[in-house]
Amino acid sequence: MASARERIAGVVSRLSQIDAPEASAAAISARRFSLDGWLVSAVIIAALAGLPIAAILISAPSGGMEAIAHLASTVLARYTVNTALLMVLAGGLAAVVGTGCAWLITATDFPGRRLLAWALVLPLAVPAYIAAYIYADLFDFVGPVQSGYRALFGWNAGEYWFPQIRSLGGGAFVLGIVLYPYVYLLARAAFAAQSHTQFKAARSLGASPRSAFTRVALPAARPAIAGGLALVLMETLADFGVAQYFAIPTFSTGIFRSWLAMGDKQAALKLAAMMLVFVIVLITLEASTRKGRSDSRDGLSAATREPLIALSPRGKALAAMACALPVLLGFVVPAAHLAWLAMSDAAIGAAGNLWTYVSGSLQLGLAASVTCLIAALLLAFAKSRSDSRWVRGSIRVATLGYALPGALLAVGLLAPIGLVDGGLTRFARDTFGYSGGLILTSTSVVLIYALSVRFMTVAYNSVDGGLSKIPAQLDWAARSLGASPARVLMQIYAPLLRPSLLAAAALVFIDTVRELPATLILRPFNLETLATRTYRLASDERLTEASIPALILLAAGLLPVLLLNRLNTR
Repeated sequence: MASARERIAGVVSRLSQIDAPEASAAAISARRFSLDGWLVSAVIIAALAGLPIAAILISAPSGGMEAIAHLASTVLARYTVNTALLMVLAGGLAAVVGTGCAWLITATDFPGRRLLAWALVLPLAVPAYIAAYIYADLFDFVGPVQSGYRALFGWNAGEYWFPQIRSLGGGAFVLGIVLYPYVYLLARAAFAAQSHTQFKAARSLGASPRSAFTRVALPAARPAIAGGLALVLMETLADFGVAQYFAIPTFSTGIFRSWLAMGDKQAALKLAAMMLVFVIVLITLEASTRKGRSDSRDGLSAATREPLIALSPRGKALAAMACALPVLLGFVVPAAHLAWLAMSDAAIGAAGNLWTYVSGSLQLGLAASVTCLIAALLLAFAKSRSDSRWVRGSIRVATLGYALPGALLAVGLLAPIGLVDGGLTRFARDTFGYSGGLILTSTSVVLIYALSVRFMTVAYNSVDGGLSKIPAQLDWAARSLGASPARVLMQIYAPLLRPSLLAAAALVFIDTVRELPATLILRPFNLETLATRTYRLASDERLTEASIPALILLAAGLLPVLLLNRLNTR
């Protein structure tokens, strides 16, 4: 008797012989059964994901011009200027470092190039706020750098000038040095995809290596560089930990201060609405960079290409130093300093309650991962079974969360969730005699909701990429043999999607564990995570005690970074 696999293979073979009109009609007929359900699911997920934005847009006009005038006369100009300057400085540093290193890696040959090609991605594993704690500890007045500086030259306090790390420039340096891999990855891929013949032609016409780079290679890679820069600017705009620790007034710190410290919800909502303008501009910039990209590859693999620029021994040494310096500053220094602090008695003594924070992070990460996977599966299946504009629009709205800062999401959710929670609590009290406090606000449900909206994009991209590789004929064949949709999902799609699902769950889990501003604002009082514990200890200048939780966060960030680098290399 033929096995089920053989019967499916036979049906697939017969389906492949059906004429195109008949196959199309069969596909449409099969999709009509589940179209409404998938559409409803996609619209519901989009509505839930878009709730924070809708709440901010609806609440922002309340209070009239008086509230806006008050903000304008007090803090608005400072928040706007500092946020813009931080984005410009951090983005400029990331663009220069990322583009320069990408060009050296793809166009030249020097000792250690292959090792540095993947090591240049490692700074992404370091959360920016942890890097800020490390550099503040190293460069403060009593830190080892200034102490050694004074001992070396025999100077006392007040006899020398040293740049302040706790400043706007220091914050831009920290953000730029850990975020430049976004630019580096996209620029390296763009340079590798270019035709080397064009560059050599420019050189043969008398152009210098610098002129050929600026007039041929750089313009062709500009869309990719701009896309990476847009990601850097999004992360800089969303940053809270660096700005808070370095006392830089930005929109993120302003929202946090207005809502929690001052209790001014209207001011927080208006600042969130203004921050949303920055987000919309950055999303538009990132989307525009996807247009007009072309692949002018000359057919040679990277392994068989000769270097475009032949370096002298001195040039090779300088190129190796230029590529090694960002790795040293962005990853080696923070990781080595944390490891050194973690071996001290104070750090080991403070790790007695470490499992409490690890378990809190594990529970939060697992809950957000499961939620994102379920929603991502529904969205991906809706896309594969319907070309409706409603489905496409719902997916766009549902995957906007990654561009939204955590502070903005938290503030946008608190107002509508408060209304729902109040009604739900009154219903429980009147119907069941419930005598406790608010049902949702006192739990982690709202926080899991916010984190799921924030990282939905990560899960959806992974699941959708895996689903797109599964032939639709497998579904048709199984359904024609009488299999129910649930059986098709469990016996066909689940095994084939297992790698994508595991990758999506791992990425969402790690991003959730590292998230700081949304967790600080929305977490219940009895929940402490590795990120919040590290933040609280470092804010109290107890970095040694925070070193072990920070080191765990850094180690956890290595997984998505190595995965991203492997995918980019492929």
